[in-house]
Amino acid sequence: MEYFPILSLITFLPIIGMAIILFIPKTQTLIIKSLTLLVTGIQVILACFILYYYDYTLGGINDPASFQFIEKFRWIEISGISWIGTIKIDYFMGIDGLSVPMVLLTAIITFIATLSSWTIDRSVKGYFVMFLLLDTGMMGVFVALDFFLFYIFWELMLLPMYFLIGIWGGPRREYAAIKFFLYTLLGSVFILIVMIGLYFSAQETLQDGTKVFTFNLLALMDTGNYLTTGILSPLNPLNLRLIAYIALFAGFAIKIPMFPFHTWLPDAHVEAPTPISVILAGILLKMGTYGILRISYPVFPDITHQLVWYIALFGMINIIYGALCAMAQKDFKKLIAYSSVSHMGFVLLGMASLNTMGISGAILQMFNHGTITAMLFLLVGVIYDRTHTRGLDDFGGLAIQMPAYTGFTMVAFFAAIGLPGLSGFISEAFVFLGAFGVETIRTLTIISTLGILLGAGYMLWTMQRVYLGSLNEKWSNLKDLDIREYLMLAPLSLIIIFLGVYPSAMLDLMTTSVNSMVKFMIDSKAIFSSITGF
Repeated sequence: MEYFPILSLITFLPIIGMAIILFIPKTQTLIIKSLTLLVTGIQVILACFILYYYDYTLGGINDPASFQFIEKFRWIEISGISWIGTIKIDYFMGIDGLSVPMVLLTAIITFIATLSSWTIDRSVKGYFVMFLLLDTGMMGVFVALDFFLFYIFWELMLLPMYFLIGIWGGPRREYAAIKFFLYTLLGSVFILIVMIGLYFSAQETLQDGTKVFTFNLLALMDTGNYLTTGILSPLNPLNLRLIAYIALFAGFAIKIPMFPFHTWLPDAHVEAPTPISVILAGILLKMGTYGILRISYPVFPDITHQLVWYIALFGMINIIYGALCAMAQKDFKKLIAYSSVSHMGFVLLGMASLNTMGISGAILQMFNHGTITAMLFLLVGVIYDRTHTRGLDDFGGLAIQMPAYTGFTMVAFFAAIGLPGLSGFISEAFVFLGAFGVETIRTLTIISTLGILLGAGYMLWTMQRVYLGSLNEKWSNLKDLDIREYLMLAPLSLIIIFLGVYPSAMLDLMTTSVNSMVKFMIDSKAIFSSITGF
C-alpha cells in the first residue's frame, strides 16, 4: 500500500462515476442509481483498506514523516515573477489520527445516503451527478495537506449542495439554498484572505536550496519557516495574527454552525431532501471543527491559547441555546437540526480544553454525531415518505403500528441523549472530563452539563408524542420498514452500539495524533512567547 495512490482513488472515484453517468441516458434511472451505489460502496471498501493498513503509532499533525498514505508532487509552478519569485502549489495528500475517522465517516454516510436517495424520481441523472461531485469535495477536505488544495475541495462542495437543496428540496428550497450559499461563501472569503496572508508569511526550502512561498500546511505550522517581514509573522504586531485567527475561525464556525452563524442550518435541513440532510448533518458540519483542528490550532497556537475561554463560551452557548430551540420545535426535522447545533457545542467545548482527553472526546463526538444524527434524519425521512408530514403533534402511538421502526428510533434517541452503552455517552463524557480539568473553563463546563438534561427533555418528549400512547387512526395503514430501510438503519445502529460498548476501536485511531497535537501546542506556545515577548 506504500506506493498505491489510495487517497486519490477514494477522493476522485466519484468524479469517474459522475463522468460515466453523464453518458448514460437519463431514462436509465436504475443503472444511474446502481452505479452511484457501486462507487460509494467501493469507497467504503477503500476506507476499510486504509483502516487495515493504518499505523497507530504515527502522530502526523506537523511531522511530514509521520503522515500516512502520502501523495505529493508539484502541481502548479510559475517562475520568474519579479515581486514574488516562484509560485509553487503542491498536490499534497495524507492522513493521520485527525483525518482517518472523518474519512471513514464520509465513506459510510455517503453510501447510506445513496441508499436513501433510491426514492429520488425527479431529474435523477442531475441529482446523482451533483451527489457524486459533493462526495469528492467532502473526501478531499479530509485528506488535503496543502491549504490551496484544501480550499479547492472546500469550495467544490458549495455548488452541488446549492443545487441539491435548491432543486430537489421542499417548498422553500430556493430561499434555503441561497441562504446556505451566501453564509458559506462569506466564510470562504474569510478563509481565502487568511490563506493569502499565510502564503506570504512563510517559506519552504526546496531540494535545490531555493526558498519559496508556500501553501504547505505543515510548513505553515513551523515557526522557523516564518519570514521576518511576513504579513502574519510572529514578529509582526500580535493584533494582525489575532485578526487573521478570528477571520479563519469565523469561516470554519459558519460551517459548524456556531452561534450566531447557525441560522442557515434549520432552513437548509427542513428544505433539503432526506439524503442531503443526512450528508449535511453527518459530514458537512464536521468540516468546520476539522478545519479548526487541522489549520487554526496548529498554525496559530499562540492565539488559540489566549482565546480558549471564548471558544468554550461559544461551545456552551451552542449546547444550551440549541437544546432550548430544539425543545420549542413542532417540526421533526427542525428539532433534529437544532439538536445538531447543541451537540456540535460539545465538540467546541472539548476542543477548548487543549488536553488529550477533551480533544479525543471532541473528535469522537464528531464521528458519533455523524452516525447518530444521520440515523435520526433517515428515521424522519421514513415517516415523511409515508405520511408527508413532519408535525410532532400529528402522530401518536406509532410504536403499535411500526414496532421495528420504533426500535431503531429508540437506539438513535437514546444515543443522542448520551445513554451509557451507546456511542454518544463516551464522547460526551470525555469532553466533560477534559474540559473540567481546565480551571479557566470549569464554570462554563459545569453550566454546559445542563445540555444533557435539556437533550433528554426534548428527545423523550418527542418519543412520547410521536411513538407512545394510542395510535392516531389516520395512520392505521402505515407499513413498517422495508428491506432498503433496514439496510440504511441497521449499519448505523451497529456502529452506535459497537462504539458504545468498545469506544477504543475509534479512540485508538486518534490517540497518538491527539497527543502529538497537545504537545505541539504546548511547545509552540513557549516558542512564540520567546519570540514575541507575550
